[in-house]
Amino acid sequence: MSAEQHLPESFYARPLLELAADLLGRHLRADGLVLRITEVEAYAGPEDSASHGRFGATARNAAMWGGPGRLYVYLCYGIHRMLNVTAEGEGRCAAILLRSAELVAGEELARRRRGARSGTVDLAGPGKLGQVLALDGHENGTALFEAGGLELWSGRPAERIRRGPRVGIDFARPQDRRRAWRLADADSPALSRPEGLGRPRRRT
Repeated sequence: MSAEQHLPESFYARPLLELAADLLGRHLRADGLVLRITEVEAYAGPEDSASHGRFGATARNAAMWGGPGRLYVYLCYGIHRMLNVTAEGEGRCAAILLRSAELVAGEELARRRRGARSGTVDLAGPGKLGQVLALDGHENGTALFEAGGLELWSGRPAERIRRGPRVGIDFARPQDRRRAWRLADADSPALSRPEGLGRPRRRT
């Protein structure tokens, strides 16, 4: 894509890991902020013991079942709002956690929200993303492809990707803990947990 485009619903309606890889380098836009996504984690449905969908449909995870390109926002440890993007099709309960990003535009607002006075605005971590985007939960279930709220634009896709196991899922089955479903832009320093990621590989 040569010029920035607001990505359509069809962008999200594809296999979970394919979308996870293609989210890297895309631009989140809201309130004058532009954030380039640099790290994500993929979660499948009830078959994935690390997923919020492992117990089936609930009031909390309803957004995960609503179709591709929707936001699933939840509160973690009563402190941080976590931002996820749904994939595949309605009823599939597949979602991708956005873990880290780089700031492209909106530095003044980002500094104010993050409380950063100098240096690079640190957006390496899902809680930090939630803070800089001022997530409050009303975004849950809304669509990234609709205008007026949080939007996803074409950005500059990652050329090389590193993969490794997801983090913070000690409760999951061993086979699910081992899945290399954390993906990161190999050429970005904005990563929350670079340890555990494999060698860079070109996108296929």
